[in-house]
Amino acid sequence: MALACGLASAAYGQSAEDFYKGKQIQLVVGYGPGNDYDLGARMLARYLPRHIPGQPAIIVQNMPAAAGTVAANHLYIRAPRDGTVLASISRNLASQAVLGQTNIEADPRRFNWLGATSFPGRICAAAGNGPVKTTDDLFTQELITGSAGAGSSTGIVPTVINRVLGTKFRLVEGYRGTGDILLAIERGEVQGVCASGGQFRTHAQLFKDGKLRVLFRAEESKLPEFPDAPSIYDYAKTNAQRQLMRFVFSSTEFGRPYVFPPDVPRERVALMRKALADTANDPELVAEAEKIKLDMTYRSPEHLEQLVAQLYETPPALVENAKKIVPGMR
Repeated sequence: MALACGLASAAYGQSAEDFYKGKQIQLVVGYGPGNDYDLGARMLARYLPRHIPGQPAIIVQNMPAAAGTVAANHLYIRAPRDGTVLASISRNLASQAVLGQTNIEADPRRFNWLGATSFPGRICAAAGNGPVKTTDDLFTQELITGSAGAGSSTGIVPTVINRVLGTKFRLVEGYRGTGDILLAIERGEVQGVCASGGQFRTHAQLFKDGKLRVLFRAEESKLPEFPDAPSIYDYAKTNAQRQLMRFVFSSTEFGRPYVFPPDVPRERVALMRKALADTANDPELVAEAEKIKLDMTYRSPEHLEQLVAQLYETPPALVENAKKIVPGMR
């Protein structure tokens, strides 16, 4: 027992630079293959080792259940806390935790936030041959919309807008992700989808052919990829409506975040933060990302920590109002 404790203490006391030599790092992704979280994580995994002293191997493991919540809980409760496991978790996790979503066991304030990639502005789109042609139509015409579940943008965005503004989205759940929903639109099973802009990256031709039309963006800021899309905030009639949507949709600022579990040694957290920043700015990664139109814009861990802190400072009355409109919270 003394020998085992001594070996463990020696491993824990290794310098961060020495620790990763000969090691294997597991990168858990809370979504299925082909999702933008998965594509971003796999690209990062190929370049990240060159920026970590010791150049450890990185193995990606998909854990696609409950819109990333299972992966976050796994990292928080079960994963080793030595810096050999990190995760790509849902950008919605922090706001859902503040709302008290019952299946979230992780406390976002205790994660070691490593940084993030992308600024995933969200849009809602409808089939070109469907009954809904404009945002105004949504207030009088029903739009049958595919969803991957209550914890994903495909479920959160249309449900919140229905409850806040009175639109007529009708959700059909059970799809594995945005890619499957877009195929369902082509088959005529559903008529629309709400998701981050990056999810439409491989389906740009649908817009060019008129088979898919952008209805609006779920952001106040303009989106370069969809410059003509109106903002859903333009349809808010009161400041209270805007505040509710800002709170729920604030997750955009998290991009695609990467985290260590709690209690990882500080020097390893600092090393991985620097490695992730260097990787996101690696010229070869940037060139490859531009070639395949994958947003890998870097977002700092300090920015993510500030966002988490701000969410937990939300006035209780606003949180209670938000609980009434977020899917799965009533």
